[in-house]
Amino acid sequence: MLSTNDGSSVLSAYQIDCIVGARPNLMKIAPILRAFTANDRVKARLIHTGQHYDDSMSGIFFEELGIRPPDINLDVGSGTNTEQTARIMLALEPVLASSRPDMLLVVGDVNSTLAASLVASKLLIPVVHVEAGLRSNDRTMPEEINRLVVDRVSDLLLTTDQAANEQLIREGVDGDQVHFVGNVMIDTLLANVKHCRPVLETIAKYSSGAFKDVCERKGYGIVTLHRPSNVDEPAQLKGLVEALVDISERLPLIFAMHPRTRARIEQGELDGQLSAAQILVTPPLGYIEMIGLMKGARLAITDSGGVQEETTALGVPCLTVRDNTERPVTVAEGTNTLVGSSPNTLRDAAFSALSNPGKRGRIPDLWDGQSAERVTDHVIAYLDHNRS
Repeated sequence: MLSTNDGSSVLSAYQIDCIVGARPNLMKIAPILRAFTANDRVKARLIHTGQHYDDSMSGIFFEELGIRPPDINLDVGSGTNTEQTARIMLALEPVLASSRPDMLLVVGDVNSTLAASLVASKLLIPVVHVEAGLRSNDRTMPEEINRLVVDRVSDLLLTTDQAANEQLIREGVDGDQVHFVGNVMIDTLLANVKHCRPVLETIAKYSSGAFKDVCERKGYGIVTLHRPSNVDEPAQLKGLVEALVDISERLPLIFAMHPRTRARIEQGELDGQLSAAQILVTPPLGYIEMIGLMKGARLAITDSGGVQEETTALGVPCLTVRDNTERPVTVAEGTNTLVGSSPNTLRDAAFSALSNPGKRGRIPDLWDGQSAERVTDHVIAYLDHNRS
């Protein structure tokens, strides 16, 4: 509590440390930082762990989304899940211990989210998890372990849909800790979709005139694949590449390729099949480019959670190459269809979507562009209630 010159009192600002580490975090943190900056009750410090450290996977997003440079960069770099988590914990602990925030905010389910939550919890710093309660029920996914642990140690759990609230209550979380705020990733989408570059301009940037012409005539689909279950097993990856080649005969595809996927495709000598088909392979795309392509696509093929959400918000039919999803609302209400891991099933589902009107869903409740403001309100309310 502070006093003004006339003797009245004003409430002091809370210091909130916000953690980012990987590309998916940045779309989620951008609207939260804007909402925090607009509120005089909050002073935010941005800490980048350096989990994603090259420009294509992280740096360009700061510029495109208007995120200020991090106040602290831990520069942990790459490694196994365990190595990365341990490095982040070791680097972050002295930072939080020397300048204790009132709360630590984490988003999503990456290693940085797990590591920061554990450090703060051990230091008795309250943790708020934005995007809590998502479950794939597949513990072979590293992200699923991260979600389970982060939600268990968090003090305030903010969810993207009502099903996540129900999941947390089933797991024994106190209902007073759980609040449905909507999807901050959709805040970013709605704020930026109007700034997208024209689709054909983006296609021309990465392709020859011939590919641009065929896209103009037939339309196009977008592809993102990066999960170990799809790209690390040579037979599975080969089958998926063959399915994409077949699909591209009916619909040209733009494959925004993750570095991990590119390495596996080169190791398997599959790049020649892609280059001979109506498939344009690009490096990881900037956010504005990717959203522009997604908005204009006839179909999306992905194993990314974020793309499942974004295509739902944009009304674009999506085929998810996984046996499960931690975002079931995109299937129950949105445009997403789980096709499993079989390349043959993917091929059949794509042909069906192209022959018939693709799945058209509805936009889930509170995916309205105002979620970050609700996050801010709940953070302040929690800290006011627990003010010592």
